[in-house]
Amino acid sequence: MRLEGKVALITGGASGIGRATVEKFVREGAKVVIADINLAQAQQVVNEITASGSPGATSAVRVDVSVYAEVEAAVAHAVETFGALDVIFNNAGIAGGKPLLDHDPVADYEPIIRIDQDGVYYGILAAGRQFRAQGTGGVIISTSSIYGEQAAELSFTYSAAKAAVISFTRSAAYELAEYGIRAVAITPGRVGTPIINQFSDELKATFASEQLRNKMTAPEEIADVVAFLASDEANAINGTVVSVDDGYSVFKQRLDLPVF
Repeated sequence: MRLEGKVALITGGASGIGRATVEKFVREGAKVVIADINLAQAQQVVNEITASGSPGATSAVRVDVSVYAEVEAAVAHAVETFGALDVIFNNAGIAGGKPLLDHDPVADYEPIIRIDQDGVYYGILAAGRQFRAQGTGGVIISTSSIYGEQAAELSFTYSAAKAAVISFTRSAAYELAEYGIRAVAITPGRVGTPIINQFSDELKATFASEQLRNKMTAPEEIADVVAFLASDEANAINGTVVSVDDGYSVFKQRLDLPVF
């Protein structure tokens, strides 16, 4: 088990990519704090993992990642519960879209920036300070997006926040390397999470067609990559962006080509 003996904090751990990663980390031997704004749902994940044969492997804590004190408290909870912290997965996020000139900054800018951008900054800062205090190094993994590297429809604020995650990751890797801390960002494409699954079948089919396998990526497939990045097997991966987009970024659309 590649994560045996490690302690991880996963934000947004009660659903989607976060939940799949919690389950993967536990299977790989880690102790995991499930940090989510929905404490009841996070506790339900703990209960299900306990019932499935891994008692004591997880703990739930409520966190609003847009509040630094709560992120700091979640890190402290991990240390108090499991004795240390080795990995943080800054994964909590929200989405939303509206044409730029129709924006209400209070509704269409501030919440996404606070959660998707500031929340990652707070996770990097709180975990980085804990890793330094422990003197044991650590791994910071943060969820960016394909939208963090390109323009897209109705995504002015979301793209900006996800681009910031990439910049945060590079700067954190540079500044924190002396403490044995690695920082990596992932850029998922179209993933079958509750955020996307709420849309119409027609729109989901369009999303699927944007990827090379012509289907949406499963959250479990993202979790597999995150588990590898958190492990010692990925020690040479630092300060980089790992694309987990099933080829979304390599082509625009499939064409019916003429016969040559």
